[in-house]
Amino acid sequence: MTPPVLDVRDLTKVYGEGEATVHALAGVSLSVQRGDYVAIMGSSGSGKSTLMNILGALDVPSSGTYLLDGVDVSRLADRQLALARNRLIGFIFQAFNLIPRTTALANVELPLAYAGVKPRERRRRALAALDVVGLADRAGHEPNQLSGGQQQRVAVARALVTEPALLLADEPTGNLDSRSTDDVLGVLDQLSTAGRTIVLITHESEVGDRAKRLIRLVDGRIVTDVRQSALHEPPVGAQLR
Repeated sequence: MTPPVLDVRDLTKVYGEGEATVHALAGVSLSVQRGDYVAIMGSSGSGKSTLMNILGALDVPSSGTYLLDGVDVSRLADRQLALARNRLIGFIFQAFNLIPRTTALANVELPLAYAGVKPRERRRRALAALDVVGLADRAGHEPNQLSGGQQQRVAVARALVTEPALLLADEPTGNLDSRSTDDVLGVLDQLSTAGRTIVLITHESEVGDRAKRLIRLVDGRIVTDVRQSALHEPPVGAQLR
């Protein structure tokens, strides 16, 4: 049987000591199967950012276990953790994190360059990823020549290019206007339809509504975890702008 992409069991995260102790996570357990599309919501202080950092292998829990694509992340040394992060997770950040004065194509190629992929293969895969997000015709444009929505779609292509087990998105529409938000969410809808595994952190209800599954955190605990119908399925044959 194929293991879940994410298998989190009784995660806790404690900061500080004595009276200053903060329990950011208080026993979080969840499992995400391959091809699922999960939105995690919560107000400030709910623990969602802490959970995001642990799921992204950017931090380690105080206790509990975290299996990523069958790998027990909580037991990895720093170097192994970095390898798991680079090979298994594609990150999408609120601030895009594109390199300025560098083309969209070169930005998307970057993870492959770090992985030692040869230039011709890097270019082929990066162009294919840009095509997936509807920006093959913008491959030679630099970030300042692109709209915010286009920049975020380049960031999505960069996250996709390594074929990760998990796409992890942190407030991916937080810096976008409503039209660009629709564009980016349309890309995520299509990636979900194609079988990609997506976990998205958001405080925006209209973003959470697009996911197949909605988890809400309060005070470091999961209070609801529900399946929801896809409210905004992209129309057949829809083209990205």
